[in-house]
Amino acid sequence: MRLLARLVLLMTSLWLAQAAPAAAASPFSDWSAVVVAGDWHAHSGGPSEAFDNARHDVTAALEQAGFDAANLRQFSVRPERYKDAGLAKSAPQAIYDALADLTARTQGGCLIYFSSHGGPSGMGVVVDQGFIPPGVMAQMLNTTCGKRPTVVIISACFSGAFVPALAGPNRMIFTAARPDRSSFGCGEADRYPYFDQCVLESMPGASDFAGLATTVNACVARRETKEGMKPPSEPQLYIGPQLRPLLPFYPFATPARGN
Repeated sequence: MRLLARLVLLMTSLWLAQAAPAAAASPFSDWSAVVVAGDWHAHSGGPSEAFDNARHDVTAALEQAGFDAANLRQFSVRPERYKDAGLAKSAPQAIYDALADLTARTQGGCLIYFSSHGGPSGMGVVVDQGFIPPGVMAQMLNTTCGKRPTVVIISACFSGAFVPALAGPNRMIFTAARPDRSSFGCGEADRYPYFDQCVLESMPGASDFAGLATTVNACVARRETKEGMKPPSEPQLYIGPQLRPLLPFYPFATPARGN
């Protein structure tokens, strides 16, 4: 019986040794990621925690999905207000520098997530006291992420204006609204913008970024209908032809699948 017990213990140890690296491995473990809260004002001009709530909880969701915290940077307009590790001040140069640093020491893809206000007529996404226009963001990504698989998610009004500027064969661009439409949920009492809330609700059940986008689109439409928000924001999705067949090979690690 002692010999049998030793054999069982040995086999269990060998299985754990083999299983641990597989369980720890993630297709996103070598990806660079930045998550940005670009403003702290509600649409009324009053204070709002919605963008920073989204920034904090989207970061946690990405880590749960398999992103390595060591390769992920967060940005807030008011970093002194929060205690998140490594939280930096939202500024275009700082965001670019973080991407440059991360992509210099990782070999995987890129994830860029913005939660903020957006300006009409292609003005871009609000970052503190200014904007990052689509053309500037395109230059940032071309210089840092280059030809790597790249996913850009922009939660902001009029954010569909980023699609033409950022579209590329190796990229997925997912925005909260059409170029000529507002998104919703940026009030003083909102916990998250509607789009970000739908991302957070959908990630645990999504298999990959393509599936996430499909679920988020349906979630946003339901929420806007329920709240009577018109015209609908109509989130926009672009997936480049090189990246589309690869997305199933970048699955999310979720508790639902036992990871």
